[in-house]
Amino acid sequence: MTANPILLQKKYSRVIECFAKKQGLSLDAALKSFYYSETYQLIRDGVSDMHCMSDAYLAEELEQEYIGKMTDKCR
Repeated sequence: MTANPILLQKKYSRVIECFAKKQGLSLDAALKSFYYSETYQLIRDGVSDMHCMSDAYLAEELEQEYIGKMTDKCR
């Protein structure tokens, strides 16, 4: 299923804002992290109706992915 592009853009902005607050990041840093994430690709491609998940859930998924990437960099 594909979502309306305008609604997706609004969803992206809410998820990015929630993620930035949780991680204490600037909106620019959160935006960059979001657009390079696997979570974004899944939402964009309509996989498993990810766009139907709550903003908080998607921000949590993004947070877990971000922490995983940061942990991998430290190894």
